[in-house]
Amino acid sequence: MISIEDTKLPGVLVITPKRFEDPRGFLSEVWNKDTLAQHGIHLDFVQDNHSLSREQGVLRGLHFQSPPHAQDKLVRVSAGAILDVAVDFRKGSPTFGQWTAVELTAQNGKQILIPKGCLHGFVTRQPNTEVLYKSTRTYAPDFDRAIYFADPDLAIDWGIDPERAIVSDKDKNAPAFRNLDSPFVYRA
Repeated sequence: MISIEDTKLPGVLVITPKRFEDPRGFLSEVWNKDTLAQHGIHLDFVQDNHSLSREQGVLRGLHFQSPPHAQDKLVRVSAGAILDVAVDFRKGSPTFGQWTAVELTAQNGKQILIPKGCLHGFVTRQPNTEVLYKSTRTYAPDFDRAIYFADPDLAIDWGIDPERAIVSDKDKNAPAFRNLDSPFVYRA
C-alpha cells in the first residue's frame, strides 16, 4: 500500500508508504519497483546517498546534474525533519521557475520524487537530521551544478532567514537562476 500525491510541478510527487506498526515499532516498504510501475513510475535507481546535518538550519541546494548525467531522486528522512524544495528548471514547462516544498520527517514517512530537470534543495528543521535519497544516475562531479538558493527571482520561502542558513561556499556562491541556461526541455 502506498499513497501518491501530485504537486503543482509536473512529475514531482509525494509518495507515502504505508507503515505497519506494532509495539516494537514499524516496518515500511519505501521502494518497490513493481508497485511503483503499477502507478506509472518506471525508474532504475543506481545510487543511494545518506547525509547527516548536525545543526538546525543547514541548507543544501539548489542542486542538479546536467545531461547526460541528469538524475531522478527519491528523497526521505530517517531522523529529524526537513523542508524539501523542488524547482522546475525545464524549458517549456508550464511551471518553469516555480517551486514546491514538502515537509519530510522521520515521523510522517513522506518521500518526494524529483524528476530530471528539477532543482533540488532542503533545509533542516531539527538538529541531527539524516536524509536518504536514491538517484537514477551516479554522482558525476563534472556535471554537478547549483543555483543560488536565495535567488529573489525564485522567492523560495525556506522558513528561515537566508542570512542565518548554514550553507557551503558552493551554495553561497552559486549563480542566479536567470544567469544559467537550462539544459532541460519539458516533455508532457
